[in-house]
Amino acid sequence: MAGLRLAPIEVRDLTVAYDRHPAVHHVTCRFEPGSLTAVVGPNGAGKSTLIKSIVGLLRPAEGRVSVGDLKRRDIAYLPQQADIDRSFPITVADTVALGHWARVGIFRAIGRPLRDKVAEALSAVGLEGFEQRPIGSLSSGQFQRVLFARLLLQDAGVILLDEPFNAIDARTTQDLLDLIGRWHGEKRTVIAVLHDMDQVRQHFPDTLLLARELVANGPTPDCLTAANLLAARRMSERWQDDAAVCAPEKRRA
Repeated sequence: MAGLRLAPIEVRDLTVAYDRHPAVHHVTCRFEPGSLTAVVGPNGAGKSTLIKSIVGLLRPAEGRVSVGDLKRRDIAYLPQQADIDRSFPITVADTVALGHWARVGIFRAIGRPLRDKVAEALSAVGLEGFEQRPIGSLSSGQFQRVLFARLLLQDAGVILLDEPFNAIDARTTQDLLDLIGRWHGEKRTVIAVLHDMDQVRQHFPDTLLLARELVANGPTPDCLTAANLLAARRMSERWQDDAAVCAPEKRRA
């Protein structure tokens, strides 16, 4: 990300709805440049929806997201593994090489220097010699390493991770946490949707606690209090029981 100046990511009064039922409801928060933030909350709390809104994959019903002057190529996004089709016949090397496309284009050939970078990225995640394996033959942990290698090639200033440690082994989790720590040390902005609160407390300085509405946002010890976690659970239960249709507010001309 040489020469890239990061701006804060600002979410202002954001509401995102599916069939007019809010998944994220009037959320306002801010992610500082170079911060490392965990997004946590009960199931169905809108965590993935918030991440997709920052990436630009979902349109707000209300409010807005600002990423400053960042281009789409400056934001790297790792979706949940369940959202990725691993039946497509593609090799590990070609999957990782997709990280180059934002800069070199889809139809340009990947030359030797870029292939060397693919090999370096695979080495960095512990997958030397896996270049020609089909991705469908990999374990969940191996495939997640491949996706992190692709993120390395994207060299983005902002990295968004949606449940990056779901259903992978402890060793892979620790290796990828180490890589996230490296990104943080390089002053990249990293935001990750997580479920393991002990993991969050140990590795993530900042936390956003969400239950469709914002519960808490700031230093992790201040957010993950027993009172805040109880409030998030109660808010989530309320939404599940009687979530209303979200009608857009009338705006003054």
